[in-house]
Amino acid sequence: MRLRNITGSREIIGESEFVVHKPESRKGSWIGVFGNDRPIHIEIGMGKGRFIMDMAKAHPDINYIGIEKYSSVLLRALQKMEQEPEALPNVRFIRMDAETITEVFGEEEIDRIYLNFSDPWPKDRHARRRLPSREFLARYDKMLRRDGQLEFKTDNRDLFLFALEELDEAGWKAEKVTYDLHHEEEMMQGNIMTEYEEKFSSLGNPIYKYIIVR
Repeated sequence: MRLRNITGSREIIGESEFVVHKPESRKGSWIGVFGNDRPIHIEIGMGKGRFIMDMAKAHPDINYIGIEKYSSVLLRALQKMEQEPEALPNVRFIRMDAETITEVFGEEEIDRIYLNFSDPWPKDRHARRRLPSREFLARYDKMLRRDGQLEFKTDNRDLFLFALEELDEAGWKAEKVTYDLHHEEEMMQGNIMTEYEEKFSSLGNPIYKYIIVR
């Protein structure tokens, strides 16, 4: 459940140095934002930002961009960022709807995409809105490097099965798949948990994950 709207959140976001404003103007030139040519990884639907900030700490040689649709949620991530004892120069945020993502990133500009505990949109008529749907996979295909990967984690079995079914139609294939991530030693190596992952796994719920390529 997303946070209630917080008065003034858009104004605060609009003044933050950690947020890239008018991101469509950066299409094809994101290396200029970070001032280096290191790989760029993005998380779509980053929530409160714990995952992407922990990834940035663990991998300072990679640039990370967190994408969040809701201002009230992005505000929480900014608050966390400001509380970090040391600066994270390899992290930036964007407030946007992922449906327009190809207007923001150029061809083969991204090295890896993360989808973590995405909204399941359970009604069939909303299937096109699901982030691992074939419609979104077509968008990712335009901006991900040819040897790039997409990683998806969820606690929702129905959404995970749907995501697997979409791969063939969209021209992708599963490189690694698990129906119980926290009991899969190989795939758990280097695993960074999100807030939801920690919550659901503590309740004994299995975490599903795949890594896919074209």
